[in-house]
Amino acid sequence: MNKPHLLCLKLLLINAFVCTQAADNPTPLEWTTTQDHQNMMEQLGITELRPGRNGWAKAGEPNAANYDESQANPYPDLPELLVTRDGTPVETAHAWRTIRRPELIAAFESEVYGRIPQNLPEVDWRIEHSYENLTVGGITATAQRLAGVVDNSAYPEIEVSIDATLILPQKTDKPAPVLIMFGWKPLEFPEDSSTAFTLDGAPARFNEDPPSFSQLIAAGWGIVYLIPTSYQADNGAGLTRGIIGLVNKGQPRQPYDWGALRAWGWGASRCLDYLETRPEVNVRQVGIEGVSRYGKAALVTHAFDERFAVGFIASSGAGGVALHRRNFGESTENLASSGAYHWFAGNYLKYATEKSRFGRMTPDNLPVDSHQLIALCAPRPTFVSYGIPENGDALWLDQQGSYMATVAASPAFALLGAQGLGETEDYRSAPLPPVNQDLLDGELAWRQHDGGHESQSNMKHFLRWAEKKMR
Repeated sequence: MNKPHLLCLKLLLINAFVCTQAADNPTPLEWTTTQDHQNMMEQLGITELRPGRNGWAKAGEPNAANYDESQANPYPDLPELLVTRDGTPVETAHAWRTIRRPELIAAFESEVYGRIPQNLPEVDWRIEHSYENLTVGGITATAQRLAGVVDNSAYPEIEVSIDATLILPQKTDKPAPVLIMFGWKPLEFPEDSSTAFTLDGAPARFNEDPPSFSQLIAAGWGIVYLIPTSYQADNGAGLTRGIIGLVNKGQPRQPYDWGALRAWGWGASRCLDYLETRPEVNVRQVGIEGVSRYGKAALVTHAFDERFAVGFIASSGAGGVALHRRNFGESTENLASSGAYHWFAGNYLKYATEKSRFGRMTPDNLPVDSHQLIALCAPRPTFVSYGIPENGDALWLDQQGSYMATVAASPAFALLGAQGLGETEDYRSAPLPPVNQDLLDGELAWRQHDGGHESQSNMKHFLRWAEKKMR
């Protein structure tokens, strides 16, 4: 073959290689939330979603949220907890673990929270800074700023790093239990790591108890303060970025793909991987905590990753502990809107659909509900926490519907040799317990404190309960 022909062949091969690489590594999309939300509706064949409830409107105004308990249960019958899909009663722990639990996980992954992809990239944990001259609540402690750098060699266009801080009491005679806490913004540290400083955390507005960090360190616990938005944004525009975008190579999700709640839980699980390398940590006593949307994420994390020993689920509301089938405060329609759909699998939009190629669907068509998600935590200790509307834990969160779900989850705890709430009423009629009344005898616990939209007011109760239950 002469030189011109060889040159042409070489150019053709180079061009083919470049085209293949371009196909393998497409440019990441830069969609708005509205564009991404509309794309998911089109994938599903949805032409009209019902609008979410207006939490600010007064009763009688257009689309006002319902706060009338007499109208709150349009679908009072929940999906069976201890019956398999083929109608077989689940009567043993073995049947739960081998049949019913996998069924429920598959349904939640398909229709609510999404599936985590296989062969996710590895995370390389690095200590960015160490701080030895630290006090928390007057107790000496150490802190380390951590970076969980995600391998992006398969798609270099997107970089992802998990921002977390490990805080441990300095003087311990044995490995410490640790609570991984979903945090809203990174902690602030002095530029000079040798500078002495205090890290107590912000006190709650209606609470005289010490901040949560101080309570935890005083009780001999360590803390991982995890910033979930460091690796997955809290909006629909971020779905082609972060860990979800990295795995999808910057392209839109499919209807079964994971949403932000599962992605945030993935990051917490990677923190647990790291803690397994630290001899100062009792890895059999690592818990997960979150408030509000991070309460939803904490429940999802605790339910799916059985390595977590205990869960502290605070003010999680709809999409967390509160029942999807309830018509009270925040609704499925709100969660399926462009403001919240990114927390869930795309398939969740179906249950707020008014018009589509598959017709109309409602929350009653969901194959699962939140009592079954709570049950996936069994028999591991699970503490459900709320505040009161007067101090900012709004009725929007549906405390009553959350209690109903917790009651309905109790039989799974009993089946697995643990203790549920001890509530004798059926979930349909079980009254909300008085504020500040402890239901802390079982592995499934409930306490509504008299504070606001926070977990600090229940922290001391959680710690006493958790230490007893984790023995």
